[in-house]
Amino acid sequence: MELASYSDYAVRLVNTEEPARGTDTLTSVEAVRALFGGSTQASRRATDADVTRFRSVRGRLRGVFAAADAGEATHAVDLLNSLLLEFPVSPQISGHDFLDDEGRPRWHMHLAEHPSNATAGFAAIAAMGLAFHLTEYGVDRLGLCQAAPCRNAYLDTSTNRSRRYCSDRCATRANVAAYRARKRLETERSDSTGRSAEKAHASTPARDR
Repeated sequence: MELASYSDYAVRLVNTEEPARGTDTLTSVEAVRALFGGSTQASRRATDADVTRFRSVRGRLRGVFAAADAGEATHAVDLLNSLLLEFPVSPQISGHDFLDDEGRPRWHMHLAEHPSNATAGFAAIAAMGLAFHLTEYGVDRLGLCQAAPCRNAYLDTSTNRSRRYCSDRCATRANVAAYRARKRLETERSDSTGRSAEKAHASTPARDR
């Protein structure tokens, strides 16, 4: 697994909350365990106490995305570095679950965390994955959805650095809203032009018409 792919952990956690909508799905230990995906061994460590701890890490990770989205690269890196210091990992070479045609391990880098609780383990992987993504692709590849009020986090992997939305759904919604706004403006301008022409016509003396 490419180390940058661990950055999805950060996105999954950040997007459990939509502040502008007032929604939060991180409300139970089951929700915490679901964030680990297929890693059942790691998820078993989760307890009710991790709900509050996960929320704290979530806020700090959102801060990284918000700073990057605002063009504050140094601040984003500083915030991420603080997480890396608090939640360290040990890179290790692993060959489990990946065999070539001759049955030999396909060696790859793996992040081995040494957590005191489920939050520490998840935060370590999420922060390191995000760090690898940031250094490989750039700070400007971390963003928050521009389709208000969404503001979900996303990782831009487009070839031309053009991504602005977290999903196709939000992109479509934003495009429709922009189209309707343009049509309203065109209608208002047309109505304004028509009223101005009527006023000009009414103010012109009859003999000059």
